[in-house]
Amino acid sequence: MPPLLPPQVDDYLTGLAGIGLQDVVLDEMEARAREHGFPIVGRAVGRHLELQARAIGARRVMELGSGYGYSAYWFARAVGEDGEVICTDGDAGNAALAEGYLRRAGVWDRVDYHVGDALTSFAEVDGEFDVVYCDIDKDGYPDAWAAARERIRVGGLFVCDNTLWHGRVAGVPQERSSPARDAVTPDIVAMTRAVAEDQRYLSSLVPLRDGVLVALRVEA
Repeated sequence: MPPLLPPQVDDYLTGLAGIGLQDVVLDEMEARAREHGFPIVGRAVGRHLELQARAIGARRVMELGSGYGYSAYWFARAVGEDGEVICTDGDAGNAALAEGYLRRAGVWDRVDYHVGDALTSFAEVDGEFDVVYCDIDKDGYPDAWAAARERIRVGGLFVCDNTLWHGRVAGVPQERSSPARDAVTPDIVAMTRAVAEDQRYLSSLVPLRDGVLVALRVEA
């Protein structure tokens, strides 16, 4: 499936995101994604996640859908030694991989990884968050927003990946049909619109990679 941006632009953004960051662990995580066709956010979005978290002084991040820890790598850099990144994934194998990678990267001590349904795990963790990051199965996006919107502090962020969905949300024709992807497009649209309509949040959909929705809570 072709990227929304021209490949040259994609490569340019990725190259910029890599300046000043040389980490063999990150390289290995990206190589695994290429080898196994595993969906990670990529380096340009990863840098953006770290930037957003650092900008609000985030110390507590909840990830809904963590895979083998690629996005957690960036959030863990942002929260610092005293911070916490709570990860969720239904696959114990991904949790084990995440521990291996993030331990070698020197940030595992700030990660708390829960194996199981993301929203169930979220409900079992108390307190407010500086950032809630959503990257679960797309039909769960509306429920993820409903669960997250009351638990983000004023000045905190709701961030969600895949909110352009290869252009499907705007009716862009696809080179290959995918009934499964088409079926969940209304869920992504419904969640994105619900965020935009919540007057307590100021939101913007950034057209990086497959679209990153960022919403800042401005009112209690």
